[in-house]
Amino acid sequence: MASSPSGKPVLYSYFRSSCSWRVRIALALKGITYDQVPVNLLKDGGQQLAIIEYLEETRPNPRLLPQDQKKRAQVRMISDHIVSGIQPLQNLAVLQRVGEKKLEWAQHYITNGFQALERILKNTAGRYCVGDEVSMADLCLVPQVYNAERYKVDLALYPTITRINKTLLELEAFQVSHPTKQPDTPAELRA
Repeated sequence: MASSPSGKPVLYSYFRSSCSWRVRIALALKGITYDQVPVNLLKDGGQQLAIIEYLEETRPNPRLLPQDQKKRAQVRMISDHIVSGIQPLQNLAVLQRVGEKKLEWAQHYITNGFQALERILKNTAGRYCVGDEVSMADLCLVPQVYNAERYKVDLALYPTITRINKTLLELEAFQVSHPTKQPDTPAELRA
């Protein structure tokens, strides 16, 4: 992120990037207006920035990390599981390398990751991933469920994940940040 001449932050974003989507949700939850510059990850590469922690440190309201240390650790554990253990295995470069078996590859790694995540969430979830307040873990979950749907993973096997995702998608921040509502979304994929 950078600042525009208007002083607003600028988010370099790709409509379907899980990383960008997590940041768009955080910005929407925190009520931060921003300018968006589309980056075509399919064509130009682009930069991946870890900025949710930065937003939490510089604009702590609403909190994306609970004050309770145990819950904070649970949020980070879930977030790390998704962003390090599941999502990178569907990145464009990985899927291009896998070639014709990319659907099978993505399904395998999402399924393995979701099996573990479902067990974790059975112990941590309330209304959301950790208790009843939206956290960084929820920002990670929704884009990954979207990817699971894209790769035709059977979500019926993950009732806790499905329930939390459905609840989160009812929130305005998750709706306005959705890939189908971004300025660079191709017309045929717009909501």
